[in-house]
Amino acid sequence: MKSLVYSKSAELLERSKKVLAGGVSSEFRKYNHPHAIFYTHGKGSHLFDVDGNDYLDFTLSQGPLILGHSHPHVLKSVADYSEEGQLFAGQHIKEVELAETLNRLIPSAELMRFCLDGSEAVQTAFRVARAKTGKQKFLRFEGHYHGWLDNVAWGISTPSADALGSRENPNVFPWSAGLPEHSKDEFIILPWNDLDLVKKTLADHHHEIAAIITEPIMCNNGCIVPQEGFLQGLRDLCGQYGIALIFDEVITGFRMSIGGSQRYFGITPDMSIFAKAMGSGYPISAIVGKREWMSLIEDAKVIHAGTMNSSNPTIAAALATIEVLEKENPYERMFRLGNKLMDGLRKAAADHNHNLLVQGPGPMFNIGFTDLKSVKDYRDTLSYDRAKLGKFISAMHDERIRIIGRGLWYISAAHTEEDIDHAIEVSARVLGSI
Repeated sequence: MKSLVYSKSAELLERSKKVLAGGVSSEFRKYNHPHAIFYTHGKGSHLFDVDGNDYLDFTLSQGPLILGHSHPHVLKSVADYSEEGQLFAGQHIKEVELAETLNRLIPSAELMRFCLDGSEAVQTAFRVARAKTGKQKFLRFEGHYHGWLDNVAWGISTPSADALGSRENPNVFPWSAGLPEHSKDEFIILPWNDLDLVKKTLADHHHEIAAIITEPIMCNNGCIVPQEGFLQGLRDLCGQYGIALIFDEVITGFRMSIGGSQRYFGITPDMSIFAKAMGSGYPISAIVGKREWMSLIEDAKVIHAGTMNSSNPTIAAALATIEVLEKENPYERMFRLGNKLMDGLRKAAADHNHNLLVQGPGPMFNIGFTDLKSVKDYRDTLSYDRAKLGKFISAMHDERIRIIGRGLWYISAAHTEEDIDHAIEVSARVLGSI
């Protein structure tokens, strides 16, 4: 297979390394193939780099671009509203309109506050839960990603499967140097999808726990859907013990349905975090929740602030995105195209005798080389052959198809039947070569 030319990106990366740490502004960007790539523009389902390479894009900028790159209604709305101003350090009408829209669409969104990213909004939810319950710890799950701040930057990765310890008493490892040792004392961590273990843990520790936080679908590792009854079980247990149930819908929000996974599954949490797809790539997030929890922010018992919150461009982007999603309602199509691509990948792998597991709901899904027939938690994903996946992802990139390095694919409203057919054809060719 003939590799693409990346010479201009390589030159710019060397220049960038002189002034940006590692040459990038987010750690994940280092791990493109064959190195960090510099892009010039995107349109629909395609992204273009400085060397003139045209990629069919299934990363969607790590998920936010649910309408594809450069959607004209989003860009025009941002441009038009930005002419009225950038940031007022005060309220503006579209902020209210966006909040009213989320209130109408999201089951848990009785009250809300806007932030800049998911990491910040998650910490706000923890603060509210602690203040209301008077308890200090939160319960979370192995392999779930809730941002990069100290108290959630444990248990995202492990040196080896054996190092994890027992399911009842897992070991946790820092994701980064520089984490304060005491930050791991803020949470209890468990394997996901094991309701009996959650019940046992809460029976022993409910007096310490202010909240349970979970991705409704474990998107960041394996794209694992919850087992039957798991989310409802969490809902019931939180009600029983007066604990906040927090859904981290940074990925699932506006992707599984217009009202997120909570509307899709019919489970209403106490608080939720929305970001990514809500703003089509602009820096906005929201903590939304039931009034009984969010009233602590309303009454200023819990402080939430931020100079850059709800700027004109970010609010306009979110409103415009949701307007398109409501008008076009692309969800059935996104599910259908995603499942068509998943089926095509499975067939291509079987034709070439590869043990490729393809798993997920459709609008997003994950691939990994493993002999397991399914994965149900983070521990199962450690069976993946990471080196083989890396070869596949790199070869796909050289064939002008861009996929997130850990095997996660996103479908957008801009992807076409032809895009899916092309991705299946190229995948089959690549699987035949590795």
